[in-house]
Amino acid sequence: MRKLSVALVAVVVVVGGLWAGSRSKPAVTIDPQALAAPGNAARGEYLARAGDCMACHTAKGGAPFAGGVPLATPLGAVYSTNITPDKAHGIGDWSFDDFVLAMREGVTPKGRHLYPAMPYTSYAKVSDADLKDLYAYFTNQVAASPQPNTPADIPWPLNLRWPLAYWNRVFHDDARFKSDDAHSVEWNRGAYLVQGLAHCGTCHTPRGVGFQEVDLSGLSVRYLSGAKIDGSAPVNLRGDKGVGLGDWKEEDIVALLKTGRNAHSAVTGPMGEVVEHSTQHLSDADLHAIAVYLKSLTPASTDAAAPAYKADDATLTAIMTGHANDVGSRIYIDSCAACHRQNGEGAARVFPSLANNPSVLAEHPDSLIAVILAGSRLPSTASAPAPLAMPPFAWRYDDDEVAQLATFVRSAWGNHASAVSADDVKRVRAQMGLEAKR
Repeated sequence: MRKLSVALVAVVVVVGGLWAGSRSKPAVTIDPQALAAPGNAARGEYLARAGDCMACHTAKGGAPFAGGVPLATPLGAVYSTNITPDKAHGIGDWSFDDFVLAMREGVTPKGRHLYPAMPYTSYAKVSDADLKDLYAYFTNQVAASPQPNTPADIPWPLNLRWPLAYWNRVFHDDARFKSDDAHSVEWNRGAYLVQGLAHCGTCHTPRGVGFQEVDLSGLSVRYLSGAKIDGSAPVNLRGDKGVGLGDWKEEDIVALLKTGRNAHSAVTGPMGEVVEHSTQHLSDADLHAIAVYLKSLTPASTDAAAPAYKADDATLTAIMTGHANDVGSRIYIDSCAACHRQNGEGAARVFPSLANNPSVLAEHPDSLIAVILAGSRLPSTASAPAPLAMPPFAWRYDDDEVAQLATFVRSAWGNHASAVSADDVKRVRAQMGLEAKR
């Protein structure tokens, strides 16, 4: 989920008025060959899975793609739109050109700018042929729904959208993906999916002062280097050891995307929905292509002095001999060790290991805190249909206790990560709307 920062809204409201042509439609260039051939709706359905369109455009209990999903911003909620072929409320009257304009520029046929909660900054890389197939799917295979679109809960004048045109001019690159001849066909396919339809950078790339992704090109080490957003900390997907995927093999990445779990970790939070609704449905060839691309990314950190993970039996020894007496250790033994084991290694593909786990070792501890507070559920997939769950502990432990537990986990069994404070926990608890322990 994207959150528009107060800084972003303020910048585009104040400065956006300097651009006089803000409501005019941007020019879009489409390959005539893409228009000549009819779209393949069946392939478009596959591409819609790859883009995880279901996640944002299908409300719980609602009609598929009828919109209405609330997307939080600091100024109020915006709601995803109806993208079914309904003519009154959906995209039934949209031409292919109109569809391309929204996908690549974030602009509707009437010139209304979409909030960049819609990841058009990534979809701009998608080919004309793939957009034609997506258009065929949404206009011919999706059932029309008459559900009206829900207005945003952002007050005037901050709900004015025309200044977003200026944001696009400053931050949006609408160039198509270009293959790199220095790499294999498989690598290029993975790069195309990760940078484009899968829009991995939306969550896993840090944000700048205007809440823009600091790199959309994939060329800098900041791309996919982990982020902090919406009470969670999407992990570093680059080649860093411990905090990234440096210790993973390609098959580990494939397993996580296909089943939601592997020998190193398991998905939590919104990534569980990504696996359930999107990546488990991708072909093995595409999953391997994604893995090849991700494993090619160099580490984000150049700090040679950073401590590397090395398995350490000291924690297990302290627990077994009764010397683990600090608050974090006692809470772990009481509430966590039954599943994650006293050695922190869990049970492969059932209870994730906490030792050398990127989510545990991340620079920002928000995701770990969120899991402790709210619990988690592994996605149910065709390859791993058991939706195993971890219970929430927000009600059982106060902010200081959760902080001490998280600090213990981030420093045990050879882990080397910074301590967690009670203020960190308080902030995440508030962002998640969870009550404090009574």
